[in-house]
Amino acid sequence: MTPAQLQARIKKGAIPPVLLLLGPEAYERRRLKDALSSTFPEGAVTYHDLAELALAEVLDDARALSLFAAERLIWVVNGEAPLPRGRALEEDSDAESAGPSDAAPLAAYLKDPTPGTVLVFEATRFDFEGEDKRKQDRVRKFYAAIQDVVELRRYASYEARQEAESLVRAASLRIDPAALELLVEALGADVSRISVEIEKLALFAGNRAVGVDDIATLVPDARATNVFALVNALGRRDRARSLEILDTLTRDGEYLPLALAFLSTQFRMALVAREAGLKSAQQIQGHFTKMGVPMWGSRAEQVYQTVAKFGKPQLERAMKVIYEADKGLRDARPDDRIVMEQFILQLVG
Repeated sequence: MTPAQLQARIKKGAIPPVLLLLGPEAYERRRLKDALSSTFPEGAVTYHDLAELALAEVLDDARALSLFAAERLIWVVNGEAPLPRGRALEEDSDAESAGPSDAAPLAAYLKDPTPGTVLVFEATRFDFEGEDKRKQDRVRKFYAAIQDVVELRRYASYEARQEAESLVRAASLRIDPAALELLVEALGADVSRISVEIEKLALFAGNRAVGVDDIATLVPDARATNVFALVNALGRRDRARSLEILDTLTRDGEYLPLALAFLSTQFRMALVAREAGLKSAQQIQGHFTKMGVPMWGSRAEQVYQTVAKFGKPQLERAMKVIYEADKGLRDARPDDRIVMEQFILQLVG
């Protein structure tokens, strides 16, 4: 089940008696928690932590009838805690010890859940991909008796941008497309953090528009934001600002090849757009989408700005300069900064 599907069931009043929220995505989890809590009377929400209580104790509380509320929401965190510890959980062990037997009380409860009580388990520690997948599969197996599982997957980059645009509209915030792009990229498409920063920016900016420099100044993870600020400065062919940002990156110990990698992607997309004769951000978005390359509005606008500032010969030269800079960064050299300074001067000089 997706978060949107559960939201629809909440609106219809068809909330399952037991839910498992599986995955690390904090923004959707918070929205689901708010939606579920709003359907219960004040004081009818109880919180438990499986790192402190046994699963059987939580289920005993769920079976108990409250003297103060006919309906209850019981929210249970650290859903991974009852699973086998140590090697059995960390590795893909075939051992079933302490597995299904520990979950037996939950299966028994689900055969006759308490009327009016909704029990929600959070299991947020493991992701759906990579090394976490095996561990999460064990969590899913432990809670196999729960039929209603909501998968809280991380937002893809383009999905995070779409949600960020919605949050900006809801906050009545004026923000430059490049600044929104920078915000999303700097925070790693983490919508939970993006929503918090948009609230802060709305209070800070008031009636004026938020720009790239505001993001680089106000948003945490300044080193990451400065990488993207460098991309934008070079896209504007602003040599002074580019060298200033490079100075900041160097002082902060930023890994300069990372900045060059982002620049390479930016100019490569701009060259493709220029060769295809694309005349607007909308055309750029449509063209790359048809090619199967994820492209969202603010990203398309950023590529379009680069196309507008660099002609085809300049873009081709930029790719050559980037190649030489990348080669220089890989060679034995005294200082990455010297290579990057030469790159900036060649590109925007």
